[in-house]
Amino acid sequence: MRNTAESCTARPLLGRALLWAGLSLALNLVWEVAQLPLYTIARDPSVARIAYAVLHCTLGDAIIAAAGFILAGLVFQDADWPSSRPWSGGAVATFFGLVYTAYSEWQNVYQAGAWAYSASMPLVFGIGLAPLLQWLVVPVATLLIVRAWDRAHAHKAAGATCQ
Repeated sequence: MRNTAESCTARPLLGRALLWAGLSLALNLVWEVAQLPLYTIARDPSVARIAYAVLHCTLGDAIIAAAGFILAGLVFQDADWPSSRPWSGGAVATFFGLVYTAYSEWQNVYQAGAWAYSASMPLVFGIGLAPLLQWLVVPVATLLIVRAWDRAHAHKAAGATCQ
């Protein structure tokens, strides 16, 4: 059975988005642990609550990253945008993550009270600087790693076809 052109496009986009999300998951986990002292949860006596918060936020970051990747793929109609349009696609994915994070931080800190900043969190228009920087640094690092991976494995993909 032959696949349609749409399924040949959708399959690589979702597969690439999962690769992007997996790498993002690892990088965001490091970031979440590093910025933990900038949130009041770091002073919680329950290690389980702290671990849950880090896990919850890291998984959310990976979902945001995957959504940003897919958005860039749809905008440019190219699942391989990290190679073909790295900075344009990266800008779309990064902008999406940055906007979503600004909204989420505002909503969760000031409206829902789901988390709070410690006194050491620098603020930009009331939003924590660390989570904003996260969505500037992590997507660029992810992009650079994916591009290096693609270059290292280009010979394997040369004869690949979607059937």
